[in-house]
Amino acid sequence: MSEMANMDPEGIDAVRMTWNVWPRTKVEASKCVIPLAASIAPIRPHPDIPTLPYAPLRCKTCSAVLNAFARVDFTAKIWICPFCYQRNHFPPHYAMISETNLPGELYPQYTTVQYALQQNPDPNNYNAPQLPPVFMFVMDTCMIEEELEFVKSAMKQAIGLLPEHALVGFISFGTQVQVHELGFSELSKVYVFRGSKEISKEQVLEQLGLGAAGRRPTVGHPQSLQNGYINTGVNRFLLPASDCEYTLNSLLDELQADQWPIQAGNRASRCTGVALSVSAGLLGSCSPGTGARIIALVGGPCTEGPGSILSKDLSEPVRSHKDLDKDAAPYFRKAVKFYDSLAKQLVSQGHVLDLFASALDQVGVAEMKVAVERTGGLVVLAESFGHSVFKDSFKRVFEDGEQSLGLCFKFDVLLPQMNSLH
Repeated sequence: MSEMANMDPEGIDAVRMTWNVWPRTKVEASKCVIPLAASIAPIRPHPDIPTLPYAPLRCKTCSAVLNAFARVDFTAKIWICPFCYQRNHFPPHYAMISETNLPGELYPQYTTVQYALQQNPDPNNYNAPQLPPVFMFVMDTCMIEEELEFVKSAMKQAIGLLPEHALVGFISFGTQVQVHELGFSELSKVYVFRGSKEISKEQVLEQLGLGAAGRRPTVGHPQSLQNGYINTGVNRFLLPASDCEYTLNSLLDELQADQWPIQAGNRASRCTGVALSVSAGLLGSCSPGTGARIIALVGGPCTEGPGSILSKDLSEPVRSHKDLDKDAAPYFRKAVKFYDSLAKQLVSQGHVLDLFASALDQVGVAEMKVAVERTGGLVVLAESFGHSVFKDSFKRVFEDGEQSLGLCFKFDVLLPQMNSLH
């Protein structure tokens, strides 16, 4: 094995197997103590992966992408899909291909390629501006003052690391949900949603004035294209990081812990489910094709409204693994059903849910994980928002360079073809 192979066993394909030699007989296979398995990391960066500046060519039956394993008839300008064996005609811009003039995806050494696509809000207008990414911060305020200050500090640092053109929104929640209108800089303007009641996407848009009936012009801005979006009023809540950094920092300085009184022997009323539902509904008003991340900063379990994992009574302990195994967690199934519907909405919109939870007790990740996993988000758990696990992880989401996580928006992975599509 070469020195390069030792240093980079996955190569450009980012594939590592438990065995490098395939067993030739059933007897040899039965003697394998470690089972045959493959680890695939399709979004792993590699300097030798070629980038093709055009859209991939897909099979009309199974949507597989044209690749080096496809059979090609250069005379008839036809390629045969290696998965479903469908015969596909090359489009006109492939008319010049031949055995000596191959497109990048047909080179045998390029088993993995990536495509640099230009997202366009208007497919009929190639001169339309690209859509900027959206970061929707959803902050829990049901926590002690010290923890709240840690969260504020982390958010201020994150906003400073965002690209100037990235759009930012902010929602805080406790017993109720507060949607902050960042575009109204004269004073702090907030839309409040009750935390005990489930609310649909249509209701969110109507109450925020983003529905078809309630849509109104944005004060102080032209009616044309703003921030890459046709003006539907969403610009009141989503602003470029460079425009709203001062406003958001001032808002965070004034933000206090949830003021709703907590009765003796009860937990704080925390409506995490409604807050995430409202944020997903607000992002639903964005243009199709928009890449967005909901970044939820949660400091405890949901006890109010849909998505609750336990009651407010402190005498009732948080469900354990044993309770889940015995189906003795009364709130579990209903909460999972709620987050499952939220996951479907986020997937249909092409948006991601990231969860940063810091608490000494459980926060309900078992119920919420379906929405995180299906959208391709991440979960970070820590004992405190002041702990290095949270602070370092949160910073790496937004920073550039070798230490960054390299997160993508609306990332579509083509596993069968081993082609990664950006």
